[in-house]
Amino acid sequence: MADEQNHLTGRVRRYARVGRAVGGVAARWAGQRYLGLSADRAAEADELRRALGGLKGPLMKVAQLMSTIPEALPREYAQELSQLQSNAPPMGWAFVKRRMAAELGPDWNAKFKTFERDAAAAASLGQVHRAVALDGRRLACKLQYPDMASTVAADLRQLKLIFSIHRRLDPGVDTRNIFTEIEARLREELDYVREAHHMALYRQMLKDEERVSVAEVLPELSTARLLSMTWLDGRPLLDFKDAPVEVRNDIAIAMFRAWYVPFYGYGVIHGDPHLGNYSVRADRGVNLLDFGCIRVFQPKFVRGVIDLYHALSNDDPALAVHAYETWGFAGLSNEVIETLNLWAEFVYAPLLEDRPRRIQEQEKAGLYGREVAEKVAKQLRQHGGVTPPREFVFMDRAAIGLGGVFLHLKAELNWHRLFHDLIADFDEARLARRQKAALKQAEVPPPA
Repeated sequence: MADEQNHLTGRVRRYARVGRAVGGVAARWAGQRYLGLSADRAAEADELRRALGGLKGPLMKVAQLMSTIPEALPREYAQELSQLQSNAPPMGWAFVKRRMAAELGPDWNAKFKTFERDAAAAASLGQVHRAVALDGRRLACKLQYPDMASTVAADLRQLKLIFSIHRRLDPGVDTRNIFTEIEARLREELDYVREAHHMALYRQMLKDEERVSVAEVLPELSTARLLSMTWLDGRPLLDFKDAPVEVRNDIAIAMFRAWYVPFYGYGVIHGDPHLGNYSVRADRGVNLLDFGCIRVFQPKFVRGVIDLYHALSNDDPALAVHAYETWGFAGLSNEVIETLNLWAEFVYAPLLEDRPRRIQEQEKAGLYGREVAEKVAKQLRQHGGVTPPREFVFMDRAAIGLGGVFLHLKAELNWHRLFHDLIADFDEARLARRQKAALKQAEVPPPA
């Protein structure tokens, strides 16, 4: 009971801290917008980043995501929140032992040859410990922090408040579907059994990709809150940002295929290309490390992505409208369609030119795509706004997140040919059959 009371006390203290940070910034933002109050947004943004950056829980992930939603936050806030690296204070050894005993039983230590006391990494929902299995395999054991279900629920309430304020102040983008989609994915991230199935799915989808590695889960050492998997050696991507261009290009190609072979081949996307979710192998391939945020799409959604590419390539407005409607956009006026096309032209631009180029050729400060996003949001407000479908959220997130990765690498590739290699023989019915078989084998639920 005392331990439970300590958890409750800690949660109340934490929620008060988050509420002050989020509520205070939101109130000042509203005042600035409607009362003309002056503000030092850079200082406030730094305050918000520091308030969220030391917390266990999903708000860090949400803050990073919000920086890619058109005008969800002022530029200064988005810039600061994009720097969050999902590092949180690790649990101490006494706490870890209790958590491991709760998951694997009192003799849990006997199930490993070795288990390191200090965490190798600490993130938003859990921390990772190095270990060695009884058969000698090196392991990464991801242990979820206690009481995360209630933490996620509380953080989602804060997020709903943020989106509610945003919807009233900036009605250009209706965020209700965005919240619903984020809520579903965050709740799924708590279930490590589901994540283990996602890893099995990715091992299957990428089995022919020699430049991409996915760890193997050890079911006998895993539970709903403990995920034990083989250790993958790698270095952070930013270690390579000053490497020779051929090295950076090789890494970019591996990243491109790691994300888009599953999407165009199976209708599955990894929705969080955050710097902590992959590492670079010695041979310039990549390791995918986190599978909590996976989105499975109806095959027709993938067809819509390809249709919009052809619409832009061939200047076919009717096909563009068909693509948007396939995704679930409804009641689109000509002005809204033209505005959506501004965003689409930005995202698809590297794919439309059959030549080597950088993902963004003009050197600009700030976040990838931010300037275009702000222009799009402004025009959407003028034309009555738009409600993005749920399915659109993490597809957009993946595209912008990967664009940021390629921007860091300054990769110079023929993105057009990389893309066409994936879609050259696309067939919606074949994708549906392939997806159904892969999901069944990995025990992953089909798309809703």
